[in-house]
Amino acid sequence: MEYQHKNLASGGWQKLSFFEQMANVGSEVERTIKWKNKGNVEYSRLAFERALELIDLTIDNEKIPSHLKELLRVREALADYFAFDNEYNSTDTSWQSYFYAFNFAARIAL
Repeated sequence: MEYQHKNLASGGWQKLSFFEQMANVGSEVERTIKWKNKGNVEYSRLAFERALELIDLTIDNEKIPSHLKELLRVREALADYFAFDNEYNSTDTSWQSYFYAFNFAARIAL
């Protein structure tokens, strides 16, 4: 598999806390939203693919069952929102709020 985040995929990702990992996923989701709202479908798609890659790296490394369950659901809901029919009725604001909490937690944990 060809990773866009090569350094992170080769071991750097596991050095980050769960909150830092999720904050980084949130950054890519924020880029996805930004480019979607600007009408740049290609950049939005690329940012979304990077978000999925980071969430997959987190899933592959996760040992806490409750975290794993949430990660799998988040991945499913992100795909539903950005690539399918939005059956979960997500919004840009709901995703921004969800990931903001991880940004906040990552900053206070430093």
